[in-house]
Amino acid sequence: MKVVWSPLALEKLGLAAEFISIDNPVAAEKWVNDIFDKAEAIGSMPEMGRMVPELSYGHYREIIFGHYRIIYKITTEVQILTVRNCRQLLTSDDITNKD
Repeated sequence: MKVVWSPLALEKLGLAAEFISIDNPVAAEKWVNDIFDKAEAIGSMPEMGRMVPELSYGHYREIIFGHYRIIYKITTEVQILTVRNCRQLLTSDDITNKD
């Protein structure tokens, strides 16, 4: 399946990378590349992630990557909706596609 990143997911990814790069720019770059690799893997196995605990809809899933959640929706493609720190609560804005 095709993997599509929402503007919000890219924004959240960038903010997290900026935070990581304060201490270690090389680690931040590697982390971003690893996140993109993980998201591409979701495209070949979209149901590999677990259902999002806060949502009762089966087409919303998440992969835990380190201390972050990659939250996505399965339709005719895999839509990466947001990247959240595991300690942050999911909000309705995270799952609303605002293209």
